[in-house]
Amino acid sequence: MHDMSALELSAAIMAKKIGVIEAVDAYIDRIEASDSRLNAFLCVEKDKARAKASQIQARLDAGERLSPLAGVPVAIKDNISVEDMQCTCASNMLGGYTPVFNATAVERLERAGMIVIGKLNMDEFAMGGSSETGVFGAVKNPWDTSRVAGGSSGGSAAAVASGEIPLALGSDTGGSIRQPCAFCGVTGIKPTYGAVSRYGLVAYASSLDQIGPIGNNIDDCAAMLSIISGRDDMDSTCVLESPFDFGQEACPQRLDGIKIGLPRNYFDAGIAEDVKSAVMAAARELEEAGAVVEEFEMPLMDYMIPAYYIIACAEASSNLSRYDGLKYGYRSPNADTLQGVYRMSRSEGFGLEVKRRIMLGSFVLSSGYYDAYYKKALQVRSLIKDAYSSLFGRFDMILSPVAPGTAYKIGENAGDPLKMYMGDIYTVSVNLAGLPAAALPCGFGAKGMPIGFQLVGSAFSEGKLVSAARVYQNRTEFNKARPGGEAL
Repeated sequence: MHDMSALELSAAIMAKKIGVIEAVDAYIDRIEASDSRLNAFLCVEKDKARAKASQIQARLDAGERLSPLAGVPVAIKDNISVEDMQCTCASNMLGGYTPVFNATAVERLERAGMIVIGKLNMDEFAMGGSSETGVFGAVKNPWDTSRVAGGSSGGSAAAVASGEIPLALGSDTGGSIRQPCAFCGVTGIKPTYGAVSRYGLVAYASSLDQIGPIGNNIDDCAAMLSIISGRDDMDSTCVLESPFDFGQEACPQRLDGIKIGLPRNYFDAGIAEDVKSAVMAAARELEEAGAVVEEFEMPLMDYMIPAYYIIACAEASSNLSRYDGLKYGYRSPNADTLQGVYRMSRSEGFGLEVKRRIMLGSFVLSSGYYDAYYKKALQVRSLIKDAYSSLFGRFDMILSPVAPGTAYKIGENAGDPLKMYMGDIYTVSVNLAGLPAAALPCGFGAKGMPIGFQLVGSAFSEGKLVSAARVYQNRTEFNKARPGGEAL
C-alpha cells in the first residue's frame, strides 16, 4: 500500500480492493513504527481518523462519488486549523490551543472524502528553513536522520518521503513547500497567491503565505490542488473563480512549442556543483521532450533576499502582535504588572528565531526607518513583479534550482541566520511576485541526498506547470525513489 500513489490508493478503495479503515490503519501503523526516528508528526488522532474512515466507507458503499482522492489519509501542517485537533505552530505561545473550526482547505479535503490523521511538525510559526526552530525539536530527513528535512514544512515533506502519509498540506511563505520537497525528494506545488484560501492558516506574512500540497508525484499534488483551490467568501484575497482542473487527458507526451527560461546567474558562485549538474540535466531532459530552453540573466537577484526578509518580518511583527498574554496565546504565570504580562509572556512564549524576526520587522516599520527600509522593499517588490511580467512575455515558464545545496546536518546553520536566509535565494522572488511554482526531484548529490528543481509560471498558469512536470516525471524515475536503510 505504501508504494501506491494517492490516486492509485483511492482507485483501489473505489474498486473495493482496499477498505478505507484498512488504509487508515496501515498508515497509523507506519507512523508508529517510524516517527520516533523522524519527529515529523506532532499528534496522531487515531480514533477520530477511524471514525471518519467508517463514515467515508459507508458513503462509498452507498454509491456516492466523492473525489479521485476519496478514502486517502492526509496530514496537515500544524499552522493550519483542523477542528478539535491541536494547532500549536510548534510554539509555546499556542501550546494547548485547539481550534473549533476547519481551515477552508481542510474543509474541502474532508468534503472530498480524505481523512485527516494528524498534525505535522514545522519551524515555529513557519519562521525558518530547516524545521529546527520549533519547540518540539527538529524534523529529521528520512534519507539521513542526521540531516534537516528543510523548512518550514519539513514535517510535511518528511512524512510523505518516508511513506508515513501519501499526501500532506504545507504552507509556503518564501519557499517553505519547495525547499523541504527538494531536501526530501518529494513533489510539491506552491500555488498562485489567491488560488487557495488562507482562511484557517495562522498568519506569518499575509501577503506572501499560501497553502499547497506535498506528495510523491505531480498527479497526486494536482489532484489535491484541484480540491483545495477556488474562491472562498472567508478570504477576500482568494480570487480564483473556479477550482483548477488538471485533467489527465490534457497531459501532452511532449513539450513542443514550450519555451523555458534558464537564469544563468542562478548557476554562478554559491551553488553546489552536484545541484548545478542535476538541475542542468533536468533542463536537458525537458529539451529532449521538445521544449526550447534559453538562458537569460535574472534581474534584481541581489535585492531579492533583503526585500523578502524586510517585508516578511514587517508583516510578522504586525501579525504576531496579537500574542500579548491577554487576548491570545500563552500568558506568563510570573508576571505581576501589565507591562510584565506583555514582556514576559512574549519572552517566554516565542523562540529565538521568531523574536529575531519580530524585532527586525518592528525596526523596519519604526519611525525614521520606514521610508529607508520598508518602503524601499515594497518598491523592489514592484520591480520584481514587473521583471517577471516581462520574462513571461518571452518564456512559458522558468526553470531554476530550489536551493543552492542539499540537506545539511542538523544544527549546522543554527548559529548563522544569514547563511540560513541565503538558502532561500531561488525561492523568495516567487512569493514576492505571487506566482505559482512546482518543485520536483531531479537527482541525488554527492552524499546521496535528494536534489530538486522548480518550474515557475505566470499567475494562475498551474495547468502549464503541471503538464510540464508530468512530462518530466513520465520520462524520469527520481520521484519513485524512496529512502531506505537506517533512515527508516
